Amino acid sequence: MLQMLHEKGLRSEHCYMLGMASIGAAFASWLLSKRLEENGIARADRWGIFIGEWAPTFIGLGNGLRTYEK
Repeated sequence: MLQMLHEKGLRSEHCYMLGMASIGAAFASWLLSKRLEENGIARADRWGIFIGEWAPTFIGLGNGLRTYEK
């Protein structure tokens, strides 16, 4: 799978940037959900955790793709 992604043009830098962006998106979604929804902080926490779990996935993919770039 990693080889296919590398051949399609995806590079480790792209995945690292997506990982960092997902950290920012997790914080933003938590903050917006906390302030704009009436369901309370529990729902805001779930949104933040859900999006925050993307970061390790993207960083792991970046590490894997780095092996094909060497």
